[in-house]
Amino acid sequence: MHIPPYHRQATWKRFFAGAFFGGIIAYFILIYMYGTMYEKLLAENMELTSQLGDLKDQNEALLKDKEDLNEKTKAPLTVSSIDIKIAEGEQLKMDRLIELQLEEMVKEEIDHLIGQEVATISKSDQLLLSAIENKGFTIDDFTYYFEVKKMTIATEMEVTVSPRLSN
Repeated sequence: MHIPPYHRQATWKRFFAGAFFGGIIAYFILIYMYGTMYEKLLAENMELTSQLGDLKDQNEALLKDKEDLNEKTKAPLTVSSIDIKIAEGEQLKMDRLIELQLEEMVKEEIDHLIGQEVATISKSDQLLLSAIENKGFTIDDFTYYFEVKKMTIATEMEVTVSPRLSN
């Protein structure tokens, strides 16, 4: 079998040269497109890696905050302040000074509760009620007894009392 000598004709030389240079140009275009695509993928990968690192840091911080909060909630609640309110003081025609003195006397009676656990106080609330209701508080030759209308036992304990004069 004989291969014809096409390499001597100018038209075939131009075809082979065009195919050769076309292949080289196509290769460079392919390399450029691949490089551009790979560059975009690298930029996206770096951005996602950065976001992942930020999210891991945020997750660790949130988990640490959750652990700290769990430790705080495990600590028992204690009474930090006591607030006494006298309701219906105007029925006995008490002035504000006497009300303030009576509030202070009742507060002194139960101030030992500050710093104690709320659960302990709530278990002995009847004892606390009877301690307030059965004790007489004397101001200016008048003895006042109190009836507890409302008692809220929390970190800030609130007691609303109604006064009555002794006979």
